[in-house]
Amino acid sequence: MLRTGVFIDPECLLHDPGNGHPESPQRMQTLLQLLRRQDVRHLPHTMFQGRLATQLEVQRVHTPAYVHRVQQTEGLRVRLDNDTMTSARSYEAALRAAGGAVAATEAVTAGQVDNAIVLCRPPGHHAEPDRSMGFCIFNNVAIAARHAREVLGVRRIAIVDFDVHHGNGTQTAFLHDPSVLYISTHMHPHFPGTGAATEMGEGMGRGRTLNIPLGRNHGDAEYDAIYGSLVSRVLEGFRPELILVSAGFDILSSDPMGGMTVTYDGVLRIVGHLVNAAELLSKHRLVMVLEGGYTSEGLEQGVLASLEALTQTIRVSDPGPLVRLPLGDAAKYLDIYREFFTI
Repeated sequence: MLRTGVFIDPECLLHDPGNGHPESPQRMQTLLQLLRRQDVRHLPHTMFQGRLATQLEVQRVHTPAYVHRVQQTEGLRVRLDNDTMTSARSYEAALRAAGGAVAATEAVTAGQVDNAIVLCRPPGHHAEPDRSMGFCIFNNVAIAARHAREVLGVRRIAIVDFDVHHGNGTQTAFLHDPSVLYISTHMHPHFPGTGAATEMGEGMGRGRTLNIPLGRNHGDAEYDAIYGSLVSRVLEGFRPELILVSAGFDILSSDPMGGMTVTYDGVLRIVGHLVNAAELLSKHRLVMVLEGGYTSEGLEQGVLASLEALTQTIRVSDPGPLVRLPLGDAAKYLDIYREFFTI
């Protein structure tokens, strides 16, 4: 079994967008209660509390003007965009979410644990360098990746995003960066409207973005084939030294913000394939960071399945050849990706 770290900070409860908002403090309450359950406590893991991200860490991704704007919301209720509202201590909670991702990345890179999962909120992958978007304030995964690259000396980083929504902010942050590979599966067309298969990175970063847009109602079989074959092959071609994962449990069938039909077993296999890739390519170094997931049932299933895969309590086998998967529009671009990766 692998040594897995669970990073959670109750201070993330401080962010409260208001009554009826899907990204509510109840999400964190659900996670705190889940970690007390016997079926979770018996899994081999070590608990960690995160920390506040520093201004420098956040500003490796976000502009000083945007960070200052968020800081100015302290003590206030401010609408940052149509979907994202702050409360009195949202700035602190957002720093805690980003800091947890950085702390987990430090622990995994230092060998303190083999892999980790960061249970935080607000989520991050929609946050652009200069603005909030889609419930997201700071881009937690992108901040962790920049820290790994610029402070920890990690040369090649893969970010894999299985949230039902495309991580436009993460894609933007690394659009020109050849040292960071961004892979996303997401429902398309769907919020935020980005993530077409033709979006492949720009300049020196061309070929370092792989978008796999999917229609509605895809489930375990499709995700198993995608992650066990295509994603695994692209990761092998890139050979990352660290894998970061934007874990969106809004792909589960119970989620009102989704549209997919993934089950507990589907999440287990998605994460299991990524754990297998990390074992082969990055000395087990993998950090999952929570993104979406807006029902208690979906969060519980997603986190428990992820922990079973991360600890290798349940091991996942190869799903078979790539041809199992009807890739749709993404299939048209495989010949282009063969210029960059062994597929």
